[in-house]
Amino acid sequence: MHVILLSGGSGKRLWPLSNDARSKQFLKLFRNDAGEHESMVQRVWGQLSQAGLGHQAYIATGRAQVEVIQSQLGEEPAIIVEPERRDTFPAIALSAACLYAVHGVPLDAVVAVLPVDPFVGDHFFAKVMELEEALLSSNADIGLLGVSPAYPSAKYGYIVPIADTPVDAIGGKNNDPSLPYRLVSHFEEKPDEERALQLMEQQALWNCGVFAFRLGYMVQELEARGLPTDYDRLLEQYQQLRKISFDYEVVEKAERVIVLPYAGDWKDLGTWNTLTEEMSSSLIGHAIKCDESLNTHVVNELDLPVIVLGVSNAVIAVSPDGILVADKAASPRIKEVMQHREYRPMYEERRWGRYRVLDYTKHPECGEVLTKRIRISAGRNLSYQYHTQRREVWTVIAGQGEMVLDGSLHTIAAGDVVIVPPLMKHSIRATAELEIIEVQTGTELTEEDIVRLALDWETIVREHVADGLNEMKAMAAVEVPR
Repeated sequence: MHVILLSGGSGKRLWPLSNDARSKQFLKLFRNDAGEHESMVQRVWGQLSQAGLGHQAYIATGRAQVEVIQSQLGEEPAIIVEPERRDTFPAIALSAACLYAVHGVPLDAVVAVLPVDPFVGDHFFAKVMELEEALLSSNADIGLLGVSPAYPSAKYGYIVPIADTPVDAIGGKNNDPSLPYRLVSHFEEKPDEERALQLMEQQALWNCGVFAFRLGYMVQELEARGLPTDYDRLLEQYQQLRKISFDYEVVEKAERVIVLPYAGDWKDLGTWNTLTEEMSSSLIGHAIKCDESLNTHVVNELDLPVIVLGVSNAVIAVSPDGILVADKAASPRIKEVMQHREYRPMYEERRWGRYRVLDYTKHPECGEVLTKRIRISAGRNLSYQYHTQRREVWTVIAGQGEMVLDGSLHTIAAGDVVIVPPLMKHSIRATAELEIIEVQTGTELTEEDIVRLALDWETIVREHVADGLNEMKAMAAVEVPR
């Protein structure tokens, strides 16, 4: 079985910790067996690998999330990059074309599609693996995993099975109790609680967003819509694909759909209210809470202390992006409040480490001024790049490394100050974790003002370094002696 993990999300529901560059699946709020904090994507990838599915798993995501995935999971996962967000049908279509045309996956192979952020027990992935046999033995077009409802929820969609009387088109009785799967009648999206209770009485299941199909079936679906099955051609036409979910575009139109019931642990941690129910501690970061503050959770990413006195049933989240103080019952409204507000992300994880924005101002004399605290992990490097609209000043405050400036290689350590003017090509690699204060000044302090020439350090040194290890050139940079 091949697995596609869908990693999307705009980062609004768990603001201020989440943003467009760091969606909920990347927040390190849980503890693993070693007692270390881990994110949802790290937890799911570990469970997937433990089930033996990691070597045939792919992550479909947008460009903005590629580096944080590499930061948290390393280089192991194969990543399929969507040019832009266009809902789940375009993402799955592009992934299917990639498996078919790029990776050479056979048409009769079964592909399972999962969200990247479910909070589930390990048994969940064993049940996902059972979908392959259920799909093949039933000769169905689509196989689904359905969660046995714990209560009549109005937040989830429901998969409604066919009654077990007539003979179906596949063969045998509908929903034969001897079979592990059940035949699907229809779907109902987020009914009210009264209707949800009626659906539970009909043995309906929560739709947890897990699909399975033969790759050949999806290739036929693309051809039927006049879409190319060649990955490169589909990538070129991606902006023209209709923004629609896979459920509406494919599943609800399929002739034969089965569902495999799952009765284990499953939870969608999509709001602060549900997320705090599974957090390893009620206090994360620099925070103190008095005993009278019951059922209150604090997550603080800043160095400033947060003190909570006499506040119960609340969530308090503090990050470089902002501060949230909310009653837990009201916390789901944050997405509505933040819907039309766009801010520069103040914290990001990258493949080489992470950075936090310390200050951002505008001055009449020099334009924009952006100050960052950058940490580069040992053995990692920034790309070899240059800017046209900004000047950078690096102050190394900890660690050691080496850098390339316009083709010359230099050592760098705590106490050094480096000036990088516009158009100077530059990169830096940490031999021991590097911490740098970077001050940018210019007219356009955005990601668009980055021209990347190379990513891999060996490539940078081999193809762009001319003179080997040199002393710092006065015209290239300024060094303050240690």
